[in-house]
Amino acid sequence: MKIPPVHGRITANWTILIAAAAAALGLWLGARWFSTAPIPQLPPLQSGMLFPHPRNVPAFELTRSDGGKLGDADWRGRWTLVFFGYTHCPDICPTTLAVFAQAWKKLDPALRARLNFVFISVDPARDTPEQLARYVGYFDKAFIAATGPDEVLTPLTRALGLVYARGESTDANYPVDHSASVVMIDPLGREVGLLRPPFEPAKLLADLQALARSR
Repeated sequence: MKIPPVHGRITANWTILIAAAAAALGLWLGARWFSTAPIPQLPPLQSGMLFPHPRNVPAFELTRSDGGKLGDADWRGRWTLVFFGYTHCPDICPTTLAVFAQAWKKLDPALRARLNFVFISVDPARDTPEQLARYVGYFDKAFIAATGPDEVLTPLTRALGLVYARGESTDANYPVDHSASVVMIDPLGREVGLLRPPFEPAKLLADLQALARSR
C-alpha cells in the first residue's frame, strides 16, 4: 500500500521527496508489521482514511515535556492521535494544533477521556522540554508533547509512513519539512490510518467522536 505523504511546508525539497519514496517502499516491504486483528468498526471518516490492515508500532522511547518518558506502551488503552512537527513551524503546526484544540474542547468529557493527542517534535535541538510544554500548553493543557534524538525519531516516523528533513541554514532559523498528516493509533497500540489536512473543526469533531465511541 502506497500512501503519498503531505508535507508540512508548501515547497518540498529533494531530500524529503527521496525520503517519502523510501517510506512508501517501507510500507510495501514491511508486511511483517501488519497485525491480523481487525480494525475497530468505524463509520466513514470525514478527515482521513483507515488502512486495509492495521500496522504494529515498533518499540520506542521519547522524552516528554514534563521530563517523563513516552513509549509505545503509552499508546495502548485509548485512541491516540499523533502529530509530528516542531514549535518554530510557521504555519502547518500551529494551524493543526489550533483546529484540534477547538474540536477537543467541544468533545463531551467522557469521550475526551478515551482519546490522547500527542505532539512529537522532530526538532529536538531547539525544542527543549520547557519549550514544548509552553507551546503545547498554549493550545490545550491535556495535549502531550515529546521529542528525542534522530536515532529514535527517524525509524519511528518511517515505520508510521511519515518523513521529515531539516533545511540548511547558517543560523538557528532553519526550516523543517515534515508530513502534515495525523496518525491514528487504536487502543491496541496499532497504526490504523491517517487524518489528513486541510482540517475543518466540524468534520474533525465528528471523527474524534466516532473514534471515542468505537469498540
